[in-house]
Parts: sequence; C-alpha cells; structure tokens
Amino acid sequence: MTEHIVTEHIEGAGHAGKKRSLVKTLSWRTIGTIDTIIITRIVTGSWLAGATVGGTELFTKMLLYYLHERGWSSLDWGLEDVDVDSQNLKLRPVH
Repeated sequence: MTEHIVTEHIEGAGHAGKKRSLVKTLSWRTIGTIDTIIITRIVTGSWLAGATVGGTELFTKMLLYYLHERGWSSLDWGLEDVDVDSQNLKLRPVH
C-alpha cells in the first residue's frame, strides 16, 4: 500500500505560511504608516513630523506585527475543522 498526502489547498483550512505573513505585514504596515503620517500632520501641522514619526514606526510595528502573526500562525486555537470528502480529493504521491 502506497501512502498518499493531500497537497491541494482546502479553502478555510490550514495555517498561514511565512510568505503570506510577510505580504500581510507589508500591506498592513503601508496602510498604518500612511494613517500615522496624516494623523501626526493634523496634530502637529508638520509634514516633516509626520514623516519622522511614520518612518520610525514603520519598522518597529512591521517587526512586531510579523512576530505577532507568526505566533498566531503556530496556534490551532480558533480554527475550525473542515469536513472533507476524501473520495473526491485527488491524491498525489509525495515526491
């Protein structure tokens, strides 16, 4: 008997990979940094202050978000099991 492993992505199942976490980190940080720059500009009246604060928090919050995302990715808490009809899955041998 040959062992097979399901390699197809099942919607709603599994954990986020490192590449997905990194792309989410970058996209979220872009939104967050633009927000910080605009808020700092409104509060201080200075675009330079906005750029300074935004540029600083860009790197610190990106690192913190990535670590937070990877931590959550390592947990099963809150993930729901998905019923799968194994007869309808295409099984491929592991190479």
